[in-house]
Amino acid sequence: MSELYALAMKSKAWPFEEARKLVKRFEKNPPKKGYVLFETGYGPSGLPHIGTFGEVARTTMIRRAFEAISDIPTKLICFSDDLDGMRKVPGNVPNPDALQEHLQRPLSEVPDPFGTHKSFGDHNNAMLRRFLDTFGFQYDFYSASEFYKSGQFDEILLRAVEKYDEIMEVMLASLREERRETYSCFLPISPKSGRVLYVPMKSVNAAEGTITFDDEEGEETTMRVTGGQVKLQWKPDFGARWAALNVDFEMYGKDHSTNTHIYDKICRILGAPAPAHFVYEMFLDENGNKISKSSGNGISIDQWLTYASAESLSYFMYLKPKTAKRLHFDVIPKAVDEYHQHLRAFEGQDLKARLNNPVWHIHQGKPPVSDMVVPFAMLLNLASASNTETKEQMWGFINKYAPDATPQTHPGLDSAAGFAVQYYHDFVKPEKVYRAPTDTERAALQDMAERLKNWDGAADAETLQSMVFSVGKDHGFDPLRAWFSAIYEVLLGAKQGPRFGGFVALYGIGETVALIEKALGGAFLEGCEAT
Repeated sequence: MSELYALAMKSKAWPFEEARKLVKRFEKNPPKKGYVLFETGYGPSGLPHIGTFGEVARTTMIRRAFEAISDIPTKLICFSDDLDGMRKVPGNVPNPDALQEHLQRPLSEVPDPFGTHKSFGDHNNAMLRRFLDTFGFQYDFYSASEFYKSGQFDEILLRAVEKYDEIMEVMLASLREERRETYSCFLPISPKSGRVLYVPMKSVNAAEGTITFDDEEGEETTMRVTGGQVKLQWKPDFGARWAALNVDFEMYGKDHSTNTHIYDKICRILGAPAPAHFVYEMFLDENGNKISKSSGNGISIDQWLTYASAESLSYFMYLKPKTAKRLHFDVIPKAVDEYHQHLRAFEGQDLKARLNNPVWHIHQGKPPVSDMVVPFAMLLNLASASNTETKEQMWGFINKYAPDATPQTHPGLDSAAGFAVQYYHDFVKPEKVYRAPTDTERAALQDMAERLKNWDGAADAETLQSMVFSVGKDHGFDPLRAWFSAIYEVLLGAKQGPRFGGFVALYGIGETVALIEKALGGAFLEGCEAT
């Protein structure tokens, strides 16, 4: 038994906890197909949002944890439900009015409003795949339209016809009385309009593999369920897809949790064991509303990558998946710095600690070495204090603090400097509110400026931080955090900021003196409300 296996089997990291459940599942009977199949689902009714990425990222973390403690091969499928009818027009696409006439048509048949792909479904699928490829995920992509039309789903569809009464019994028990009268687990796609029809079945013929219904014009129609002419309602489709692919693991959001028993029952009715599940809490926007593909609220994957690295997003996804989290732009700087803190810690950890470190799961056990000699929060405050326009200007300050660092030797820091400038201009600068100092604060800031003018000690972060503390104590600030709040609000126009000694070391002693003098002279109060 290897040390990694022994420690992973006891690790409290949630990917290992879930992986151990899968190991136990196959303890006596390995999968007949020869591998463990992980699946994630995606509904391309709108542009892929960050929650979709999170589902794939977290599933991959469990997959890699499983591979560390099992010799059974694994596979990941990302399945797009692009045969679903477009229920409503998304509000975040060009010319939404032009899509109104295509309501209820399969997403793979709705014209692409962006004009770049054959259909809206194809466009969204391509976006999803681009995002997944950017992050280096290993997966197979399945399109529901292709899956149904190619005949890969035919066997399960014919079995669903045979088991129609059993499936309907499960479904009807979950529906309100008025909905039961019109419900069918089968949704025919109209040969006349191309729309997905929500109509009751007049008859279901198991021997012929056909369904009979009245179409949208009231004409009785009989068609075979195979070949992509008919799809399943979304709840039966969930369980049927598990049965068709023989899925072993799928995670999904809490909004699906009340339907888990339905998915499981239908999967079993269709002849396959239900997979293992993991239910995660939902992502919320800054107002506490659930993130939605159709409304486009929250942060998109592209937006996060405009302001921070892909790895910082993976880190955010690792954190407490069973706790609802607000996902807005303010969380980005914290995620960046915490990710690098874990990278730095990893180097000195033993294997037990490493297996509990998020970066082990983000990087499949082989994380890079952090080159962030300056925290992202510090870079933001540097950009704020200096009104920096480019990352090249940022490097002028960085080299005062880390003279041996270059964009070539510290590519991560170089990227972070560019991200910080962009983030500052888009989010920090518009929200900056300076205030005038109180008499006590003014005296303390003048004292700090004098001490810096006469500074002859080491210009390192810790020594300067001790001086800043000393000024606060000498001027009677209690608690001391009131002193630091004054520094941030008067000098930087922010409610919080970096360790100020580190900021001075990075920004420069002379530059900090000039900053204090400008603030005390009222230079920053023009156009700002003093509070």
